[in-house]
Amino acid sequence: MSAPSRRILLVDADAFFVAVARQVDPEGAGKAKLLIVGGSAESRGVVCSASYEVRKYGVRSGMPISRAVRLCPAALCVPVPGPECSRQSRAIAAVLARWTPVVQASSIDEWYLDLGGTEALYDEPLAATAHRIRAAVHEATGLSVSIGAGTSKLVAKVAVEVAKPGAGGDGVHEVAPGTEEQFMRRFALADLPFVGPKLAEKLARNGLRRVPDALAYSEEALVGLLGARTGQWLYEWVRGIDARPVAERAEQKSVSREDTFAHDLHEDADLERELLRLSERVAADLRGDGLRARTITVKVRDADFVTRQAARTLDTAVESDRAVAAVARELFRRLRKTRRVGVRLLGVALSGFGEAAAPAQLALFDAAGAGEPATGGAPPMETERDRRLAHTLDAIRDRFGREVIGPAALRDAADRRARGPVARRVPLSDGTE
Repeated sequence: MSAPSRRILLVDADAFFVAVARQVDPEGAGKAKLLIVGGSAESRGVVCSASYEVRKYGVRSGMPISRAVRLCPAALCVPVPGPECSRQSRAIAAVLARWTPVVQASSIDEWYLDLGGTEALYDEPLAATAHRIRAAVHEATGLSVSIGAGTSKLVAKVAVEVAKPGAGGDGVHEVAPGTEEQFMRRFALADLPFVGPKLAEKLARNGLRRVPDALAYSEEALVGLLGARTGQWLYEWVRGIDARPVAERAEQKSVSREDTFAHDLHEDADLERELLRLSERVAADLRGDGLRARTITVKVRDADFVTRQAARTLDTAVESDRAVAAVARELFRRLRKTRRVGVRLLGVALSGFGEAAAPAQLALFDAAGAGEPATGGAPPMETERDRRLAHTLDAIRDRFGREVIGPAALRDAADRRARGPVARRVPLSDGTE
């Protein structure tokens, strides 16, 4: 008696970063059909995601924003809403966990599900279950997902591309057991996961451009052409054979924030202000994941593309904006001391994680010394008051928006940008101004 076929789904959030950006800013991004997420139109960053309407102009993820704007000048460009993306990703994962305990996060917007053994529980075709999962995710988050279904992670991954609305699908595409090879025949080899540009180019030089081209080769012939490991792998891949299990993703190693500036920054005051902004955001991401970090790393990419970094590992893990910003500033000043040139990119990363327990709520007008050590000894890197204050600010920002409260240095800079250039008072020859 043969083993039952595996029942694997890949859940892919549709244009995830675009959809979340529209939720965050319904009056701006929410009304823009032509939308690019990744930074401002003047930035030197790359496209994180683009709406389906923009993709028709040839805009793709990873493309420099400057090029994307040339391809689609009418597009609105907005930054990535990082904290909200993390929150919605966790919300989707929580919904998926209600359907099966075996959920593997492949990325912030993709999850594999193994529904093996659930046949009696749901008593319906796999595609029907997938449609119900889509409805549950939308009800809980307001976001749309597409689902590929099949007997392997590979087939589910390829099937989800057919399921997407942008490809003309209805949100779910199932590849029935026994039809995997026939399904795979429709694709170019370059469309398959893990067939990168170099391998695709090598295959094309040998006349292998589409899956049927490779299906015509024996395993021995592919091994002779590509070597044992790649040849054997491709022989199975084009037939939809993939034995990889669905398993929980390895523990998260780090969280980071970085920004590529529209113009090189030279002044320390400007750079430290941007460093403070990044420190505040990455610390919020850390707390959102329920973590604390011992290692803080600052990355600098100079105007000549030389990339440097410095790190410090603390005795105890931290989570507050104040602690992260203080260490990041120390590291940044160390890097600036060794080389003072224009800066193109700045980044802050946190790692060396430990679980964090949410502190009790703090009243904003508690005494300044609350939670501080009494007297004697070096002050701690982070106090309990720092942690409570950080969580309180998170709650305020979640309710009223990130810009409603923050460090004075950042608010002053924002106010100056909003006011524009300030006219100087110049004394006239008669002594008046």
